[in-house]
Amino acid sequence: MASYKAPLTDVNFLLNEVFDYPSHYQSLSNGAEATPDMVDAILGECAKFCENTLFPLYQSGDQEGCKLVDGEVKTPAGYKEAYDEYVAGGWQGLSSLEEYGGQNLPASLGLMKQEMMGTANWPFSMYPGLSMGAMNTLQLHGDEDQRQTYLTPMTEGRWTGTMCLTEPQCGTDLGQVRTKAVPQEDGSYRITGTKIFISSGDHDLAENIVHIVLARTPEAPKGTKGISLFIVPKYLPDEKGNAGEANGVSVGALEEKMGIKASATCTMNFDDANGYMVGEENKGMECMFTFMNTARIGTAIQGVGPAELSYQNALAYAKERRSMRALSGKKEPEQVADSLMYHADVRRMLLTQKAVAEGGRAMLYDAAQYADHMVCGHLEEDTKKIQKYDDKLGFLTPILKGFLTEKGYEATNLGMQVFGGHGYIKEHGMEQIVRDTRIATLYEGTTGIQALDLLGRKVLMMTQGGAVRDFTLRMSNEARKHLTDSTLRPWAWQMLKLATQWNWLTFRLMVIARKDRDMVSAAAHDFLMYSGYVYMAFMWLRMAAAARQGLAEGGDQSEDFYNAKLATAEFYFERMLPQAQGHADSMLSPSDTLMQLGNEAFAFDY
Repeated sequence: MASYKAPLTDVNFLLNEVFDYPSHYQSLSNGAEATPDMVDAILGECAKFCENTLFPLYQSGDQEGCKLVDGEVKTPAGYKEAYDEYVAGGWQGLSSLEEYGGQNLPASLGLMKQEMMGTANWPFSMYPGLSMGAMNTLQLHGDEDQRQTYLTPMTEGRWTGTMCLTEPQCGTDLGQVRTKAVPQEDGSYRITGTKIFISSGDHDLAENIVHIVLARTPEAPKGTKGISLFIVPKYLPDEKGNAGEANGVSVGALEEKMGIKASATCTMNFDDANGYMVGEENKGMECMFTFMNTARIGTAIQGVGPAELSYQNALAYAKERRSMRALSGKKEPEQVADSLMYHADVRRMLLTQKAVAEGGRAMLYDAAQYADHMVCGHLEEDTKKIQKYDDKLGFLTPILKGFLTEKGYEATNLGMQVFGGHGYIKEHGMEQIVRDTRIATLYEGTTGIQALDLLGRKVLMMTQGGAVRDFTLRMSNEARKHLTDSTLRPWAWQMLKLATQWNWLTFRLMVIARKDRDMVSAAAHDFLMYSGYVYMAFMWLRMAAAARQGLAEGGDQSEDFYNAKLATAEFYFERMLPQAQGHADSMLSPSDTLMQLGNEAFAFDY
């Protein structure tokens, strides 16, 4: 059986020694209550909930799955009780505004909570996770009546939320949305259409489900410019604000999936349902991106969390399982064979998992500070602050989502490989982690879509390379601090070289793309993966520097912990970071290598 232990030691190292979260929180207008003692208490209680309540449901939930009974979804045994415990603990409103029932703590604390929950039981965490995106959308774009009516019960966790975007004929290309919204005399709309792949579309956990739906009003412009956003609740609120009569919303089907089987993925039918517009007409895409950015950062957790869970279990197995003798001689002569820990190739796999989990966590916590500042900008109604941190976070979001989910999926496969044939057997839980993680590279925009967003939109179109220049300046400033340290110097030099190379690659692609439009799409995936490797290297340099300081000055962690950080940093720089050069070489290859083969020549026999 698999197991899970919240990595609080690593979390505290990042919070207190790498990113100085205590000072960060005190700089925020909503951070005064986030004292070190408060943060420790919150994370400690969250760890208990994840270890004792959520993780024990992980494998059983997969085995049972969700069921569609008489038109309504039934979640696996134990899920309703776990959700009630989640609500009673006030977890949904951790980072929400007080006026709507929240605790008004920084957004980053919510991200840390979500990481632990997602690691312990990703399918369960999707139910409240989707609600957070819907809540953020209503908070920023809904009017006050909508916030009071919908945001308050969602913050309390009594109601949950979804985002209904995809339709049978369109996924990423939302310009093809056909769902109709017909205005009524009372200001409401009648919503008619079908949405597919709706996570948490229906379930038995909460009293009501608030669907946030993309649809078109009559005479709306074609394409994405003609899309509006609507609130469509499963049950219409009554005069007292409780869930009242049923709306024209029903479940058409429950998807049978490769993984995350305990998470209900539904086809939703809207049949002349009552809906209420959010924001301005034909501005739905702008409002929707609030949700999408929330979802994409959340999905990045599904790269870090499974890597952590798979690593913990692969490590335990490698310590206990014995096979052959180490090539350098017997290590456990009293045993029939040496443990897997003495084989270099097994260590390669374990160290890759460790580097991805810990490096990815650092990337998330680094970006979370930008999210905190952006939220404060909204609270302070400071448009310049909002724009500044939205730009910074917007550049990092596709890297976080695309790179971390790809590397997280790789890490889960390595964990299964450590188990050998036993990893393929359901009993050990390793194959489930692989299946559950596969979706992370697909939803909220595939890796290819994230790559196009990064290179085509964020780097070339919106900033003409400025986003890369700003980030590499930050990298270079950090690297220069460590050039006099004998241990850190080689890695600091690498960071300076990578900063130069990243800017040069960006410039070369900008020049080539002026003549060859296909070059952007041809280079995008390699550009994203290169960016991810460099960003993670930057984080490993920062962690190594904090570990060096902890060893020199006597930090909060043990010497073994700090030495392990330094050894893992060395592994990353020596054995993982070189893969970035392969992506650098590949991204400059002519687009003809992809585009010259005619469609009819891809196959001849079928």
